Amino acid sequence: MFKLKEYNTTVKTEIIAGITTFLTMVYIVVVNPVILSDAGVPFDQVFTATIIATVIGTLWMAFFANYPIAIAPGMGLNAYFAYSVVGSHGDIDYQTAFAAVFVAGIIFVILSLTPFRKKLIEAIPENLKHGITAGIGLFIAFIGLRLTGIITSHPTNLVALGDLHSPSALLALAGLAITLILMALNVNGALFFGMIITGLIAFFTGQLSFEKGLVSLPSLPEGLLITNPFSAIGDVVQYSLYAVVFSFLLVTIFDTTGTMIGVAQQAGLMKGNTMPKAREALLADSVATTIGAMFGTSPTSAYIESSSGVAAGGRTGLTSLTVAVLFILSAFFGPLVSAVSGLSAITAPALIIVGSLMIGSISNIKWSEIDEAFPAFLIILSMPLTSSIATGIALGFISYPLLKIVKGKWREVHPLVYLFALLFFYQLAFLPH
Repeated sequence: MFKLKEYNTTVKTEIIAGITTFLTMVYIVVVNPVILSDAGVPFDQVFTATIIATVIGTLWMAFFANYPIAIAPGMGLNAYFAYSVVGSHGDIDYQTAFAAVFVAGIIFVILSLTPFRKKLIEAIPENLKHGITAGIGLFIAFIGLRLTGIITSHPTNLVALGDLHSPSALLALAGLAITLILMALNVNGALFFGMIITGLIAFFTGQLSFEKGLVSLPSLPEGLLITNPFSAIGDVVQYSLYAVVFSFLLVTIFDTTGTMIGVAQQAGLMKGNTMPKAREALLADSVATTIGAMFGTSPTSAYIESSSGVAAGGRTGLTSLTVAVLFILSAFFGPLVSAVSGLSAITAPALIIVGSLMIGSISNIKWSEIDEAFPAFLIILSMPLTSSIATGIALGFISYPLLKIVKGKWREVHPLVYLFALLFFYQLAFLPH
C-alpha cells in the first residue's frame, strides 16, 4: 500500500519517523485549546476537536496521497480566530466564527477538487520554492530557540541571547548536543532517540512530572457545533464575514501549499516542477478544516514539523499513519501529553536541527540574478521575523512579478502568480492578518 521498497525505506524507519513528527507537533493538542478557550470555546471541546481534525486530515494524507506529512489546526490561524474574528466583531460568538471556518473549508474542498491548487504548485517559480523551503527551516529553528529561552525578546533589538543558565535552556542545549552526536554517528532515528534521552534527563532532574496523572477520557461537552451547512452559510451572509472567509482561504491555501512543497522537496518526492498526487494531498487539509469546524477547531494546515519526520527517514504515508494512530492514543492520555508537550526543551533540538537541514535549499537559488534572488531572500527573511509562512510567501509573490516586469521578463511569469500577487497585496493592505 505504501510502496516502501519503491521509496527505499522500511517499516521501522517509517514508524520512528512518525513518532518523531508526533513528538514535535503534539504540543498543538494543548496550545490550540488554550488559545481558542480565550474565545470562549470549552477546553475539552477544542482538545477533542483538535485530535479529530488532525486524525482525519493525516489519515487522508496517509491513505490517499502517501506522503509523510501531518495535518493539524494551524498556529496563527487559531490566534486570528480567537482574537481578530471573535474578539473584534462585537456580537459574533465562537459558534458563528466556526460557521466562517466551515464555509472556508467547503470552498477549500471545491478548489482542491479542481486543477486550481495543483496548477498553483506548478506555477510557483523554482527559486521561490527553494526560498519557501529555506524560510520554513529558518522559521522552525527560530521557534525552537525561542520556546526554550535560548533566544529571548529584547526591547531594542527585538531578540537577544537568553539566560543560558535557565533549566529550559540547559536542557535544550543538552538535548541538542546529544542529538547532534547521534546524527554525526549516523544513528538511525537520531532525532527520536535524542528526544527520548532528553525526556529522561528532564524527568530525573525534576523538570518533567506527571502531577495530573496519565490517563483521562476525551469528551465533547457541546457535541457538534455545525450541523446544518445552510445555516452556516446564512451566518456568514448575515454577519458579512466575507473578509474573514477570504483571509482563512488565502492563508491556508498558501500555508499548506508552501509547507507541502517544502517538505516534499526535502524528502525528494517532487518530480521536477510537479508534486505527484497533489490533488489528494491538498484535499487532506480542506476536508480536515471542514470537519474540524463542525466539532470546534480553527482551520487546519500541513505541519512544518513533518520535516522532522522526513529528516528521520520518513518517505511514505506509513509515517502519517503512525502520527494519526499516536494522536488517537493521545486522546486518552491528555495529562501525559500535556506534561511532555508543555516542556518545549524536549522537542526543540529536533526543530533546530531540521531547520539547519532545510535551509540548505538556498544553495539552489540563482543568487546572481536579482529578479530571482531577492524575492526568495524576502521569503527567507520574513517568515521567521513575521512568524508567518503565509506572509513570507505573500511578500515573495508580490515582489517576484514586479522585478520581472522591471527586467522586461513579464512573459516568464505564470498568470496565477500575477493573480495572487494582487490578492496578497489586497490582503496585506486592507484585511486583518
